[in-house]
Amino acid sequence: MASPVTSLPPREPPAGHARILILGSMPGVASLTAQQYYAHPRNRFWPLMQALFGVPLADDYDTRVTALNHAGVALWDVLHSCERPGSLDSRIVRGTEVPNDIARLLVRHPALEVIALNGGTARDAFRRSVAPALGTRLDALRVLAMPSTSPANAAVGLAALQSRWAGLLGPCVGGG
Repeated sequence: MASPVTSLPPREPPAGHARILILGSMPGVASLTAQQYYAHPRNRFWPLMQALFGVPLADDYDTRVTALNHAGVALWDVLHSCERPGSLDSRIVRGTEVPNDIARLLVRHPALEVIALNGGTARDAFRRSVAPALGTRLDALRVLAMPSTSPANAAVGLAALQSRWAGLLGPCVGGG
């Protein structure tokens, strides 16, 4: 039987200051154990945030999150909870997924312009469970399906990830 897992709370700038929301699917075992987003040492998330937003990779976790929030970026997951043995998204038991209240986060951050979905599972869960609840608010957002930063996506190198993720820095216009 799969173990129930619960995501971490959102890490967000003060209300009204987020312009980008990065959503993973569900933190892996290393992240849940450390209570830190993207804690697995081979996850390329933090090296990407250094390249894109100048977040110092050598800093401790709380300092990195603060720097990312200062850049207007919030972190969270599409799923609040699910059943999953281990860390792989492919092991999430369909039908056990409970989404986070992304709509409420968007109310706190009315200037938010971009949602980046970190990987295919985040993309699919967002489309199934979150997008329908956002109504017309979704029309004012750019929703970007990004390649996963997970070590399970090792076929995509850091340079290719950086090229795709640089889309976060592009013009922020409605439509998704």
